Amino acid sequence: MSTKSPHIPVLLNEVVNSFRDVKSGYFVDCTLGYGGHSREILEHYPQLKHIGIDRDDEALSFSKKHLLPFSDKSTLYKGTFADIFPRLQEKPIVAVLADFGVSSLQLDKLERGFSFGSETLDMRMDSSAKLNAYDVVNNYSLSKLEYIFKHYGEIKHFKKLASLIVEERSKQHIQSAKELSEIVCKIIPKSGKIHPATLVFQAIRIEVNNELGEIEGLLDALEANHVEGEIVSLITFHSLEDRLVKNRFVKWSKECICDDMAMRCTCGKNHAFGYMLNKKPITASLEELKYNPRSRSAKLRTFCFTKSK
Repeated sequence: MSTKSPHIPVLLNEVVNSFRDVKSGYFVDCTLGYGGHSREILEHYPQLKHIGIDRDDEALSFSKKHLLPFSDKSTLYKGTFADIFPRLQEKPIVAVLADFGVSSLQLDKLERGFSFGSETLDMRMDSSAKLNAYDVVNNYSLSKLEYIFKHYGEIKHFKKLASLIVEERSKQHIQSAKELSEIVCKIIPKSGKIHPATLVFQAIRIEVNNELGEIEGLLDALEANHVEGEIVSLITFHSLEDRLVKNRFVKWSKECICDDMAMRCTCGKNHAFGYMLNKKPITASLEELKYNPRSRSAKLRTFCFTKSK
């Protein structure tokens, strides 16, 4: 197998630069993928040891070879980052990265069922997981489908779409992503370059992989156990993810935790865990957008902890 990564890591230079002040210790890549970010960071910061987490067997197998030059200081774990990260025994953890997007290889491999033209209906990041997109589309109740389309896809016609899916599957089970895409196009008209089924697939993928719950779990673990000087860089790809990260970073930055209705501060104004390196998220440059169009929706937010929990 070639050790050239099949996935172009987004915002690579910006991510590497976000860790410029990191001290010696462990760097945790919570979404290892094909090791593009990890390898670049290890090359730039030789003082760091590495931990990589991923739930995709294929990605872990590739990254083990891709990171072979750093095998003496790299440890890989299979599982979800919300489960693995809080249980890590390696100390101190001084840098944390998570890229919450689906990798290009997962999107491009038709058998993984993430793409609109796929003949399967899967969308599992971990191929051994029980729940897949076929189960969601064919077995979820009308109300559950409405919920995920409304809350995870923010789809305007969520009721009509859920009803049509229930109607179509009553005739014959929906077997493929391609078939699902065709059903969606009956409700959501094509507009611009974005495929009509984009938000529908996003909603189903979030449900299948518990993506928002995973992010909450990681943020909870960071809030409960962080060290002074620890730097956290998180890349999001849609508003639901970005809102979770932004709101938590804002919370961690607050000096005053008094009730908004309080006449005056009584908390001492010393409760901030640290600060955001950039008030606004960093997005892809025009140059990157030319060679990596999938970076167009990526947003990088970075937080620096200035005191231990």
